[in-house]
Amino acid sequence: MPLKFAFPPSADAATRVLVLGSLPGDASIRQGEYYAHRGNAFWHLIGDVVGENLRAQPYAMRLKRLRAHHVGLWDVMESAQREGSLDSRIRQADLRNLADFVERLPDLRAIAFNGKTAALHGRRQLTDRPGITLLDLPSTSGAYASLSREAKRERWMALRDHLV
Repeated sequence: MPLKFAFPPSADAATRVLVLGSLPGDASIRQGEYYAHRGNAFWHLIGDVVGENLRAQPYAMRLKRLRAHHVGLWDVMESAQREGSLDSRIRQADLRNLADFVERLPDLRAIAFNGKTAALHGRRQLTDRPGITLLDLPSTSGAYASLSREAKRERWMALRDHLV
């Protein structure tokens, strides 16, 4: 089973909301971009949160605009073995040290887990963080089809409260 690696964080000291995924899928790894699969609704949903059409922008500009809105991105796993892109196929995950990373984000107000796998592994490390809200959000993956994009959008819009 192939070993797959995550990306460096896209966050800075002004980050107020940190969105944590599990591990990039194959399309993202191939392109070197967070949420690159066209069936993934992440860029549409987070664009709605910040009030910009991020999907229409080049990738580097998307990251720049997210940082301008105080939104950071990272993953709970550094690496894992996985056939394909589904979280259910992840084996032998090497988790990141999220607690240390969060300590370096002085303005952090909320951590949003993009899907159940990210929440499962992230919450274990991030309990009891005074002043930081932990939010379990529905996965933006196209493979998670039991909720419509509009239903996902309603849940993701809760991030706005932590950006003002």
